[in-house]
Amino acid sequence: MKQQSILIYITLFFLIISCKEKEAQGQKDEITDHSVPSWVSKVGAAEIDFEQKTYSVNTYDAVNDGSELATKAIQKAIDECAKQGGGTVFFEPGVYLSGSIFVKEGVHLRIDKGVELRGSQHIADYQEIDTRIAGVEMKWPAALINVRNANNVQIDGDGLVNGQGKVFWDYYWDLRKNDYEPRGLRWIVDYDAKRPRTILISNAKNVFLKDLNIQKAGFWTVQVLYSEHITVDGLTIRNNIGGHGPSTDGIDIDSSKYILVQNCDIDCNDDNFCLKAGRDWDGLRVNRPTEYVVIRDCIARAGSGLVTLGSETSGSIRHVYASNIKGLGTKNGLNIKSATTRGGTVEDIYLENIEMDSVRTFMEVSMNWNPTYSYSKLPEEFDPENIPVHWKKMLNTVEPATKGIPHFKNITLRNIKVKGAKKAINVKGLENSTVEHITLDNVLIEAETAGNINFSKNWSLNNVQLKTVDGSQVTIENSPGVEFPQATYVSDK
Repeated sequence: MKQQSILIYITLFFLIISCKEKEAQGQKDEITDHSVPSWVSKVGAAEIDFEQKTYSVNTYDAVNDGSELATKAIQKAIDECAKQGGGTVFFEPGVYLSGSIFVKEGVHLRIDKGVELRGSQHIADYQEIDTRIAGVEMKWPAALINVRNANNVQIDGDGLVNGQGKVFWDYYWDLRKNDYEPRGLRWIVDYDAKRPRTILISNAKNVFLKDLNIQKAGFWTVQVLYSEHITVDGLTIRNNIGGHGPSTDGIDIDSSKYILVQNCDIDCNDDNFCLKAGRDWDGLRVNRPTEYVVIRDCIARAGSGLVTLGSETSGSIRHVYASNIKGLGTKNGLNIKSATTRGGTVEDIYLENIEMDSVRTFMEVSMNWNPTYSYSKLPEEFDPENIPVHWKKMLNTVEPATKGIPHFKNITLRNIKVKGAKKAINVKGLENSTVEHITLDNVLIEAETAGNINFSKNWSLNNVQLKTVDGSQVTIENSPGVEFPQATYVSDK
């Protein structure tokens, strides 16, 4: 009995030790995976079970040689599909010229290989709607393809959506250079030069946008506005064909939440992947954040930002996870921008497993971005009582002024490799709003010059290497708790 008792105690002892080891291993695994936030698995749309009925736009007399507008015929097919409880709307092979179309609830719009949907080059063919542009709610032309106030929608296919945007690019540059800038109106020309977006998803839930080839957007390519649980998957965007269109952003997530963007390849002339949340007085009035956004397994080519946060930050941007993205010729890697009239907080941002080649700046951060665009001032020649409503919104003063000060904090960059950059880092906070709690972990940067950090504090660096062609070191000013490793010389040959 005594020997049996001893054996029992020994067995219990080793069982307890084994349990503790497993518990410790579980804690270790949890700590190892700390870089992926728990909310990441909750983003995106849920699969939709569409009705089996199909509707050809050609049945409704859509012309497929691009010779005349097919807008009404396409819309009739969509409306009939929605009226009958949903299903799939498709196109026979060919070219379809269209103004704004509106996809309804329960409709699967399929643009197959062999189909080209061309946007009209006449702005009158895009119905004006209440929407938000660059952070301000106003009347503006609808997009070529719109999902507004509708749930459970899918738009996909291997066909081509061609915005035919060059006519709108030329219009913008002419208005800006020859009229607005000479009169001190740089701050409003982007809003007065009305140009069509290619795809707008607004006030919608559970929408898939998949596999499309999109080119030559007249303005932003895809805007997800005031929406939630949206998946953007497998888009190829080429906006630099036949020129370099102004403001041809790739994908803009605007005051929306639980958004998944993946497997996209973007070449554009402005921000590639951009998160926004309202501008100045009007953005603070609306006060809707962009949050819980995942961007993964993507390529950013020409454009202004591999991941851009802002400049519209008024409603705040938070809980963002970007992983496995390549930047090839993109101007900036992480690009955070705002202004002192904008307000809002940018926080809880994770970027990891990022590779950049031939970029301008690895990390570009500014709270006083592009002053001639960011700050509104009415020239004396105008009567304040007789100007458009959206001008008045832009001119409304943010009070108290402290409400307009943005805040950036809690940003983690992990497993980053950068080569061929012009500048490693350019971080500019404000005296009354420092850039706080930045973590760089396992980061290698090769750049022509080091750059600078000003008005920041409390950075954490682990295994960070900086190699510069000119042998320069990062200039650090007004930044307690911020140190950067000494740069080593690297040949540019």
